[in-house]
Amino acid sequence: MKIHYFQRYHAKENVATANTMLLLSRLYSYSTDKFFRLLKSEFFSDSFEPEIVFNLQEKSADSIPDATITQESFKIVVETKMSDWFDKNQLMRHLSSFSDEKYKVLITLAPELMEKNKKNDFENALKKYNKNFIYPVIHINTTFEHLANAIQNVIDERDYEIQDVLDDFLNYCYNDALIPVSDSWKYMKMQLSGTTFDFNTKYNIYYNPADRGFRAHDYIGLYNNKSIRAIGKICAIITAVKTEAGMEYQAEFGELTEERKNEILIAIEDGFSNGYNLETVKHRYFFVDKFYATDFKKITPRAPMGSRIFDLTQVVEADSLPNTEEIAKKLKEKTWS
Repeated sequence: MKIHYFQRYHAKENVATANTMLLLSRLYSYSTDKFFRLLKSEFFSDSFEPEIVFNLQEKSADSIPDATITQESFKIVVETKMSDWFDKNQLMRHLSSFSDEKYKVLITLAPELMEKNKKNDFENALKKYNKNFIYPVIHINTTFEHLANAIQNVIDERDYEIQDVLDDFLNYCYNDALIPVSDSWKYMKMQLSGTTFDFNTKYNIYYNPADRGFRAHDYIGLYNNKSIRAIGKICAIITAVKTEAGMEYQAEFGELTEERKNEILIAIEDGFSNGYNLETVKHRYFFVDKFYATDFKKITPRAPMGSRIFDLTQVVEADSLPNTEEIAKKLKEKTWS
């Protein structure tokens, strides 16, 4: 039985807020460096240095002390809703939570982004409010999904402990409808594919342990040798594991056919040849119509350490997506970092 880190009893705002704060506190406990990298990348500017700074012979207005230890002040205030129900008057009252911090951020967190006119209305009022202060309050409107993606970007595959926490948070969000699945059509999940790349592209199948966090996406991109080399559109998702009663299959999406059962058995045998136990450890198998060759290059030197989600509408710069083969062609003209 899998142990869950996050409450799953109801979808009230206080539970969603508590679970989100627990996720952030676990990240901070695991690595302050990664926690502050998240703050800088998502909420504060590059000039923000939250870490403690040690200085020698720092000159002040009247003297030069031998040493100083400082940390820039900041405060983050979070308002959570279960949908776009933010009230401008309530948000304006929240501003009294700030005092003389140098960096001040008000985060509005929900499953969906604020409606544009509502967001503009509040931010116009905030702009007038900020005129009375040296250090302004910054408003960040974000979603549970974006926050999870941002944390994913600051951790890597070696961070087993916090990855397990993040996976459970994602499962909680999907179970409580905090992450919508209606827009899965535009997302591609990059998966590392080294020794299994030839098998994946030959049988048009990719697999992961079933207890790993799963976020809705219609496309899989296979990363190999500094580039996403293949992309396929998911047509079925099936879990499988061998028990005392024999193989057990469950179709989460698409149809469970005899052909797909056979391909799962082939994947299990191939897994053994690569040192993976796919038989007695429950795995999730993603079937695609076809993996199309592409070359979506990563231009920064550091290799990705885990999966990553891409919004294909932003990558190919289109409001709607063409067929998978055409997407593969367009990705050859793009790069990422």
